[in-house]
Amino acid sequence: MGTGSEGVMASVLFLCSGAVPAPTLSEKRNCFCHGQTGQARKPHHYKNKCKLTHYQKKLINNIEQMRKLIVLSFISLDGVMQAPGGQEEDTSGGFKYGGWTAPHWDQFAHETMVTQMSSGFDLLLGRNTYDIFAAYWPLEENNKGPIAASLNNATKYVVSHSPVDSNWEKTVRLGDDVVEEIRKLKAGDGPELQVHGSGNLIQTLLKHDLVDELWLKTFPVTLGSGKKLFADGTIAAAFELIESKTSPKGIIVASYKRAGEVKTGTL
Repeated sequence: MGTGSEGVMASVLFLCSGAVPAPTLSEKRNCFCHGQTGQARKPHHYKNKCKLTHYQKKLINNIEQMRKLIVLSFISLDGVMQAPGGQEEDTSGGFKYGGWTAPHWDQFAHETMVTQMSSGFDLLLGRNTYDIFAAYWPLEENNKGPIAASLNNATKYVVSHSPVDSNWEKTVRLGDDVVEEIRKLKAGDGPELQVHGSGNLIQTLLKHDLVDELWLKTFPVTLGSGKKLFADGTIAAAFELIESKTSPKGIIVASYKRAGEVKTGTL
């Protein structure tokens, strides 16, 4: 069962199922007195078959207002995400191809990132990625472009087991029950949560089905070794393609949203 808005919907629909014919999603929303704009309306013919508590109705009324958690990642054709931006970014494991995205970077790629980072968001980062960002983006001379402004204005939630000693404003450490704290963030008020880099953190997010969308940039190169986006935290999960485009230098930009369980069949 998925988490986020999808998981909440599935859980509450189960409460409503009973021994009645399966209603459509629209009918079930009617049953919950939930309108497209979030305004209450009279339930239709399922009103006598659904008895929900005030809290359960509140979950449905707020279902589309939950914060999305979005992973933005640069990956190679063989799924490596390690050190895309610089030679010394992450050499762990003897990785020697740091900066492998640079030869393919162009105005198209830059504009894509500006677009994806131009709306309001908060950051959810692993400690290593946070330290890299915090050493660069807060500097005054780097605070002129739209990406720098967005990063500096965002609240930065950092997953770290040790104290975070940083002058980067709006930094909040998550260090106890990380999964539960992230679930609370998603259920709370605020803009979408963007995850950049943070390979180890992503494994935790995938394992606990906390990722709502994947915004991927796949580069035309194989690396053979290195940390992979879909590693030991990966679970069976279905996604739906919501946007795709290709750069002149062969970068495939594809965005996916979580779409329930994996379905099987025979060709």
